Amino acid sequence: MNIKKRIFIGLIGVTLVICLLLMTIVWMLISNKANMLQNILLISFGTVSLMFITIVGLGLTALVWSIWIAKPIPSLQRFIQVTTDWLFPFALKIGKILGIEQDVIKSSFIEVNNQLVQAKMMTIPPERLLILAPHCLQQSNCLHKITVDVNNCQRCGNCCVDGLMDIAGRYGVNLVVATGGTLARKFIVELRPRAIIAIACERDLTTGIQDTGSLPVLGVLNIRPEGPCWNTLVSLEKVEYAVGLMVHKQPRLTKSG
Repeated sequence: MNIKKRIFIGLIGVTLVICLLLMTIVWMLISNKANMLQNILLISFGTVSLMFITIVGLGLTALVWSIWIAKPIPSLQRFIQVTTDWLFPFALKIGKILGIEQDVIKSSFIEVNNQLVQAKMMTIPPERLLILAPHCLQQSNCLHKITVDVNNCQRCGNCCVDGLMDIAGRYGVNLVVATGGTLARKFIVELRPRAIIAIACERDLTTGIQDTGSLPVLGVLNIRPEGPCWNTLVSLEKVEYAVGLMVHKQPRLTKSG
């Protein structure tokens, strides 16, 4: 477990402890001056609190254990997903209070997600694997619209799209370029992939991973030498490595993009 993963796991652990302390304080305040109605509310509050702590506690324990042994725990996958979904927003707030950059926390979340996906050791048929790329990988001055059809790319080599098409062609996987979440969801509905290799910034990747639910997503962060959403880059080696993991082929090195 490297330091990046520990950031996110540590923050949701702190969040869980804070929730437990707050629930204890509320319990003590109500129970000290409880009439019949308050007793009913107290029992209800205690029941809900116990369920919350149990679910989140199991989820956090399963998350840490699954990463540690590098194997999934099928019976507890739902608890892991619920825990990350519920506590992620609070982890961001606590991280902000502690002075941790939001992108660092989101990057840590992506690392955790990627390891959990890899631990499942799935075999995905190439035709059911989708590389989902952002339109900002295309050079801003390019005249060829590839969000409608990536095959409109002229393969000039001035951006990473040429390299991505090379990977997609050699492995037989699908490649689409989306302008945002709406178009990305449209492609997912149409192509019905069993897994996704998603390229994006920290914000869009975390949102996309959470939106897809049980659909496995391996996230690859883009590189932003000119700032967000403008002439971005991506490591083709990382993309090909992710594709190789999913289709269980030996990843081969590509030319740099």
